[in-house]
Amino acid sequence: MDCIFCKIVKGDIPSTKVYEDELVYAFNDIQPLAPVHVIVVPKKHCATLNDLDDRDTWFSMLKAAQQIAKLKGIHEKGYRITVNCGPDGTQIVMHLHLHVLGGRLLESKMG
Repeated sequence: MDCIFCKIVKGDIPSTKVYEDELVYAFNDIQPLAPVHVIVVPKKHCATLNDLDDRDTWFSMLKAAQQIAKLKGIHEKGYRITVNCGPDGTQIVMHLHLHVLGGRLLESKMG
C-alpha cells in the first residue's frame, strides 16, 4: 500500500507526534492552515468516513481531538474539527483523518 498516512503511522515517514493511543495517531500538519493544525488518523487504514464501521476508532479520534485541544491550549477559546470525505469533500489523502484547527478566530463561511 502506498498510503502516506500509513507510512507516517509506521514511522517510515517522519512526523511531529502530538498524540497517540492504541487506535489513533496524531501529528502536526506540515502545511498548517491555523496556528494549531493537527491531523488525527486511525492506525488501521480506512479510506474515508463512509468506510468506517468501527465506533471505537471514531470515539478514539474524537477523544484525541479533545486531548489535543487541551495539550495545545485551545480547548477554552475554541477549535474546529473537520473531516473531508471523498473528492467533492476535498479529501486529498485517501486515509480517513480529521483536522484539529485553532489558535485564532477561524473564518466561518460556507459555500
